Amino acid sequence: MPYNNTPITPTQEVTGQVALPLARVQKIINADQERLHTSKNAAFAIALATEMFIQHLATTTHNVVKTERKPRRNIQYRDVATAVAKTDNLEFLVDVVPKTTTYKEFKKKQADKEAAVSKGKAVNGSGGQTTLGGGSGGEMGVDEDTPEAMDVDEDVAEEQEEDEDEEEERASSEPSEDMAAKQIEMEMRGPRTNGSSPAVRRPSGFTAINGTK
Repeated sequence: MPYNNTPITPTQEVTGQVALPLARVQKIINADQERLHTSKNAAFAIALATEMFIQHLATTTHNVVKTERKPRRNIQYRDVATAVAKTDNLEFLVDVVPKTTTYKEFKKKQADKEAAVSKGKAVNGSGGQTTLGGGSGGEMGVDEDTPEAMDVDEDVAEEQEEDEDEEEERASSEPSEDMAAKQIEMEMRGPRTNGSSPAVRRPSGFTAINGTK
């Protein structure tokens, strides 16, 4: 059984009722978080204004359909989108009722956007923002200020060599100090007596100068 597509002529008489369910309109109004307190009379006025706007939108869309080569009695989504795009007083619905496009056209637009973004990045420079000197931030004095790993290794090696040289000099000076201490001790003790050899003592630094314990 086919659907009944016969349009219902809106009544011109004031009956005090609306075609839209008033309870549903009140629920939609209460769903708004930024709403103020709305009375029943205000909800009725909103429902009546909504009904009149729907009638105006449907009439405008039906007039657009009648101008086609093969006019139809029923209207579809694409008819509403066309009517919104062509009618001046319905331009505020362009974002709400946009025109439909094929998936192929959508993919093409996305590819064009990505190409434009990549082209913009290439124009701005891959190494970052350019400076007045004509080079990027990585080509200016940044590399000169930061020491390289090879320079740090060379400095550490030089310090280690200096420490080794100091240790060698210290080790070579210790035997000469021991010999000087022995000579001073022999002079203080005097010549040998009765052919006996003196007792061997191990001096420790210059403590032998102050006398024997």
